[in-house]
Amino acid sequence: MRAETQANIEKIRKSLTLLGQRMDIETAPHRLEEFNARVEDPTLWDDPARAQKLMRDRQMLVDRMGTYEAIRAGLEDNAELIELGEMEDDAEVVAEAEAALAELVETAAKKELEALLDGEADGNDAFLEINAGAGGTEACDWAQMLARMYVRWAESRGFEVDQQDMSPGTEAGIKSVVYQIKGPNAYGWLKSESGVHRLVRISPFGKGTRETSFASVWVYPVVDDNIEIEVNPSEIRIDTYRSSGAGGQHVNTTDSAVRITHLPTGIVVTSSEKSQHQNRDIAMKALKSRLYQMELERRTASIQEAHDNKGDAGWGNQIRSYVLQPYQMGKDLRTGYETSDTGGVLDGDLDGVMASVLAMDVSGKSRAEARAD
Repeated sequence: MRAETQANIEKIRKSLTLLGQRMDIETAPHRLEEFNARVEDPTLWDDPARAQKLMRDRQMLVDRMGTYEAIRAGLEDNAELIELGEMEDDAEVVAEAEAALAELVETAAKKELEALLDGEADGNDAFLEINAGAGGTEACDWAQMLARMYVRWAESRGFEVDQQDMSPGTEAGIKSVVYQIKGPNAYGWLKSESGVHRLVRISPFGKGTRETSFASVWVYPVVDDNIEIEVNPSEIRIDTYRSSGAGGQHVNTTDSAVRITHLPTGIVVTSSEKSQHQNRDIAMKALKSRLYQMELERRTASIQEAHDNKGDAGWGNQIRSYVLQPYQMGKDLRTGYETSDTGGVLDGDLDGVMASVLAMDVSGKSRAEARAD
């Protein structure tokens, strides 16, 4: 057996081991039996929210068991085919099985990464908030570039993107924007993006100078209906204000925009895209999501310091740098992940850098480092 083929077999075995550990493969059949028994309970749908959660959890387990078994069977079948092909000197059979194993390596690695999305809220939709930081007009333009990047990433995955609020820049770009992104594991993927993002480039605004700009990105899970987050009415202030659409200062202006301030935490959420009644509902849902995020962070204690204290979107607080001049480099400062394809990243090709963050364990080590230990 060729060394490359043997290496691929070992890679798949390692992925299977990690997948099995993540889903606790030894107890999975027993847990599925328990799910099936609960599904047959005639009183299950007396509580629709509980029933829906149960059905989602059961389906997730079924999918993970199916994935594990498909990879395991694919590994065994193709390894046996290679051995038989070599014994019978059938180069065609060997080549086909080796090609299948090479594809299985990629599939296993992808499923291994998806298995990391097992946090309490990873399967939820997400709110994505972008704010321009230090850098004036340059920063507003950078915030708009980030908004485009995330929208393209979401759309490439077939996710739905709803703009909840937007404040345009004075001269160009945007001061802030909030999106709700709907899709499988939207929060699980996007949570790695929370922090300050730094851009270095030659100014496109006629200066011809090398400029550094900052913008902050913060991601919060959309709260499921079955998750109860209580908000004391006496602890919030609700303001309405005039908002304008994208057509200009006096186009599409209404007094329907809503701003909710949570007094104990200082959290402020806004919505200005729909009627006042809808905006109140959207803003309240966003507030509950922010409070839920804080509770998740408190419970897991596996968050970055930036989440506890965002600080200024400026020097010393960035999680990632994007350098466009004098060379091309995108670098995540938490993991050391680097790419020279900044154009691809800014066009929404974020899977590589997201994977590098998701692959870190709570001690801050990469999967490769954790394995080495």
